[in-house]
Amino acid sequence: MSAGSFSRRNLLRAGGVLTAGAAVNLLPEVAFAEPGTDTKTQTRTVTGTFPPSISDWFYLPVKVPNGVNQIDVVYSYDKPTVPAGTRGNACDIGMFGPEGIQLGNERGFRGWSGGFRDRFSISASDATPGYVPGPIKPGTWHVILGPYTVAPQGLNYKVDITLTFGPQGKAFKANPAPTSAPAKERGKAWYRGDSHLHTVHSDGRRTPDQLVAAARAAGLDFITSTDHNTQSAQLHWGEFATDDLLIVNGEEVTTRSGHWPAIGLPAGTWIDWRYRASDPQDFRRFVNEVHHAGGLVTAAHPFANCFGCAYEYSYELADLVEVWNGPWDIADEAAVTHWDGLLRGGQWVPAIGNSDAHNPDNTVGLPHTVVLANSLERKDLMAGLKAGRSYLAESTAVSLEFTASADGRKAGIGERLRASSGTPVTVEVTVKGAPDTSVAINDQLGPERSATVPASGEATLTWTTDSRYTRWVRAEVRRASGGPNSTTPNAMVAMTNPIFVGDE
Repeated sequence: MSAGSFSRRNLLRAGGVLTAGAAVNLLPEVAFAEPGTDTKTQTRTVTGTFPPSISDWFYLPVKVPNGVNQIDVVYSYDKPTVPAGTRGNACDIGMFGPEGIQLGNERGFRGWSGGFRDRFSISASDATPGYVPGPIKPGTWHVILGPYTVAPQGLNYKVDITLTFGPQGKAFKANPAPTSAPAKERGKAWYRGDSHLHTVHSDGRRTPDQLVAAARAAGLDFITSTDHNTQSAQLHWGEFATDDLLIVNGEEVTTRSGHWPAIGLPAGTWIDWRYRASDPQDFRRFVNEVHHAGGLVTAAHPFANCFGCAYEYSYELADLVEVWNGPWDIADEAAVTHWDGLLRGGQWVPAIGNSDAHNPDNTVGLPHTVVLANSLERKDLMAGLKAGRSYLAESTAVSLEFTASADGRKAGIGERLRASSGTPVTVEVTVKGAPDTSVAINDQLGPERSATVPASGEATLTWTTDSRYTRWVRAEVRRASGGPNSTTPNAMVAMTNPIFVGDE
């Protein structure tokens, strides 16, 4: 079966709507015959071509008859040679069930693998990682195809759909992560966590148990699972949980206008990603969904150098900005500079640092965020992160203490020190575990005081200012020679969120 080429006329004939925002581009329906008594499987093949100028998402309707217990999909597409500097072919894939494909339809969503896999299976009892097990109900399912980039020659694709007939298997039972990690619970304390991580449930190479092992080896107290565009890992974390690592649920919402990890979600929550920054009402809708669920929105790797990776949405709706993503590089420097500019302009979005680890050679916890929370529970961790009571560090060997004091009052990271004009304000930072680095105290004018951290790795730096001259202060620790897995000079080793000075 051929879906043909995709002129506007052909799309309209197929039921497609090319308007922005609510676009639903339907390909010709794939039909299967009702099974005979000896029918085991049926396979249909669809081919077609996407031209270079094409919408983001296409839906291949699959009419599933009664008696199906498994759906298997295999797809492929050509990758012609393109001139240097020209984008080649890349196409994503996923699946929606008969409950529908409407924007935000969590009941209809059955999985996503992007461009990481060329095949997937779904049944009542099991599914390929990235996909959600459940009954194979009769009705119209939809394979979603997302031409990510298309070569000048076009993208020729092929989709094979196989239905297997027979009784439904044993019902899948979700096993989400526990809501506590008692061996690491310390009441109100500083907790270390990495909130941007991937497994085989999207494009990661680590299995969930391998990720847990890496996080424990790094000395973290919590991690957040943020596989791309799917909640499937959230349904399995209980199998791999330990009493000394809290596993928080999340999803890296991966759109064509940037990535924004939604963290701190209830298990099984799916957040839709089928919109762009040019659809601000849709972005706001799903930000509201995250907040209603008790989660936070992170503007991830804002200056990442890949199509669709750099964050293009409003920072006013973000709860956190990921200014440090993996080993320190020039994109992180740009992110910190931009974040500092927002802060100078009066817009503070707390900074966060995460490893974004995908593969075994990516170090989990490089970097991570150290947050002051009332307990090691999801609600308290999210409250601490949202309030900016946190600092970023390259490893658990590094620790910071940062305060500002005046007239017997003291404020810590993310807090405000109220001090009238003319009152001396003493700012102090103590760093440990960072040998052969430099520590600096910055305000809205830039670095105000700095010192070398000796080979012992410990140093204390003090600076006195006045609220007349200083609106906020923050601390940085840098290494001139670079950082772990990085040769970028003047690499960040640790940095704090600000302490605000004076009346609001």
